[in-house]
Amino acid sequence: MLLCLAAWAIPGAGHLWQGQRSKGLVFLVALPLMFAIGLAASGRLFPFDLSEPLVGLAALADVGIGIPYFVASGLGLGGGDVRAVSYEYGNAFAIVAGLLNVLVIIDAYDVALGRK
Repeated sequence: MLLCLAAWAIPGAGHLWQGQRSKGLVFLVALPLMFAIGLAASGRLFPFDLSEPLVGLAALADVGIGIPYFVASGLGLGGGDVRAVSYEYGNAFAIVAGLLNVLVIIDAYDVALGRK
């Protein structure tokens, strides 16, 4: 369980912890970079608004990236600019980065259990 928490907090940490350096480093660089590109492209960090189910799901996906989400939120990034041409691309990058990190966590868990 601690492995999964580390893998969520820092993308790639679960693989690095298990000695899979190349995989871990790729995830450590690619996923936060993808998240940062999403924010740079005027993407939005979605609020936890339960009255709008899709907004709530997007917020959960954003949090999937771990610590980079809280750093960006704390720095006031991710306000999004709906008028920007790249707004939807930015949202997609940030959301997909979080969802990919969830898959990376599951992969690290499977490796830890010896399934892979």
